[in-house]
Amino acid sequence: MQTTMPSADIVFDTLFAYQKSAGLKAAIDLEVFTAVDEGATTAAAIARRSGASERGLRILCDFLCVQGLLKKSDGEYQLTAESAAFLSKRSPAYLGTTAQFLLLPGIKNNFDDLTAAVRRGGVAPAGNTVADENPIWVEFARAMAPMMMPPAIAIADFLAASAPPNARVLDIAAGHGMFGITVAQRMPGARILAVDWAPVLAVASENARAAGVQDRHETLPGDAFKVDFGSGFDAALVTNFLHHFDPPTCTAFLKKVHASLKPGGHIVVLEFVPNPDRVSPPIPASFSLTMLAGTPAGDAYTLAELQRQLEDAGFAAVVGHALPVPETMVVAHKRD
Repeated sequence: MQTTMPSADIVFDTLFAYQKSAGLKAAIDLEVFTAVDEGATTAAAIARRSGASERGLRILCDFLCVQGLLKKSDGEYQLTAESAAFLSKRSPAYLGTTAQFLLLPGIKNNFDDLTAAVRRGGVAPAGNTVADENPIWVEFARAMAPMMMPPAIAIADFLAASAPPNARVLDIAAGHGMFGITVAQRMPGARILAVDWAPVLAVASENARAAGVQDRHETLPGDAFKVDFGSGFDAALVTNFLHHFDPPTCTAFLKKVHASLKPGGHIVVLEFVPNPDRVSPPIPASFSLTMLAGTPAGDAYTLAELQRQLEDAGFAAVVGHALPVPETMVVAHKRD
């Protein structure tokens, strides 16, 4: 009796996955997708546009076709819908800058000894957490702003409908500042206080000036766990922050945020939120591994876990809102 063996493709595809990210970064560096979008559709034409070898471009572009990022017909390359939307610089939704952060050695190297992190249940406290004044967060601020615009718009729309027109908004771990800046653009009377490390806030201030809201965008440098936020805020933004820490630390921090708000004030949390099964959807569910490899005790929390943290900190009416990105906006308010 013969038994049909399953395919080993998934094993080799996973083992070779590092080639996919390397190939995509090379294509971004050489502006391959932009070149094709501009009409350079052969390896020779792309090579002339990028200043690279024709052989190199032919092999790279064929690889990108295998990965579904380009199409090929009669020796000419075309963009896919995804590469046209996100990888050509001609697109307003261009995400190529994110590769500069996501593929930094300081990020990739977290996975060099994942076995040890699994055994330990995390990394030593010197990992790349947001509690560290690490230059890597300046890179994050400069590279990741385009990826954050859809949730920034959703947050601004929510506050425009729920907060006073002259709201005072606390933007915690502001990074590039685009969450608070977008609120300021959407609400001409709103004032923003952005909290982060001083070098990171320099990037946020640049973005605020570029957006024309610098007069309503103040900064508070320092460790978000230690600096005095003050009080009387109508809203607080806690974006891509809680996943770096364990639940007791998150709850303690949320109590500090709670104290900074007016009665009835809103908190807006942005996180990768997996389903209760913790294996779906793919990107939020996989994010837990990123936290295992890069933090002492961080995780991707389910909506129920975030609700418990927020309610234990004194917040009420916790609601999750799906977004057109792999993250979830979770909102709640301080009891009157």
